[in-house]
Amino acid sequence: MAWSTRQLADLAGTTIKTVRHYHQMGLLELPGRAPNGYKQYRTTHLVRLLQIKRLTELGLSLAQIRAMGSADEEPDEAIRVLDAELACTIERLQRIRVELAVILKYRAPLDTPLPFGPVAEGLSERDRALLTVFSGVLKDSALDDLRQLMTEATEGEADEEFYYLPEDADEATIETIARHLAESIQRSQARFPWMADPGSAATRGPGFAEAAIAAAFAELFNAAQLKVLARAQALAGEAS
Repeated sequence: MAWSTRQLADLAGTTIKTVRHYHQMGLLELPGRAPNGYKQYRTTHLVRLLQIKRLTELGLSLAQIRAMGSADEEPDEAIRVLDAELACTIERLQRIRVELAVILKYRAPLDTPLPFGPVAEGLSERDRALLTVFSGVLKDSALDDLRQLMTEATEGEADEEFYYLPEDADEATIETIARHLAESIQRSQARFPWMADPGSAATRGPGFAEAAIAAAFAELFNAAQLKVLARAQALAGEAS
């Protein structure tokens, strides 16, 4: 009994295009041809096609199947690799479900980093941008500290003045706000020493984290605000 390409594809529950693709990849041997030139597939081709289908259903890629050779060989290594990949996928999906639960609970924007879901309400676009950068370069423990500070924070006059400080603010105003901000920085650094050296809490090296944070502040704050931050950091350093 011999089958055409269409008949073979129908028997295996696949398509002619798939059969031809498997030929091109070297996964399925080419059949002999009848005198009229038509392909003649045999039972061995159907078995191989069904084996490939089974292995792809298990999650193996075509490249992995080709590397394994014939399906009757023991695919121990491929199975171990596949199992490890599936474990990583399950872990990733479980993590995503946890994040979605936080987002739903606190009605946080989807782009809010997980640690800051509980404090997402009322955050400005600039705040969320900064937190996103922090979440990409700082350790989880540091992010938890930041969230704790944000949970406890109550906006004061100095905070309001800083966030709405115009770019052409005079030096006296900058100095006054910087002194108030320095006191807050000192208290935070006393509780969480890493804040005096953010690079020490970096996930991918201090230089990378410091560069990313510096670039974010430079783009998100105006010149007067950056002067306040620099002056406040200097004052906090002098007092420590």
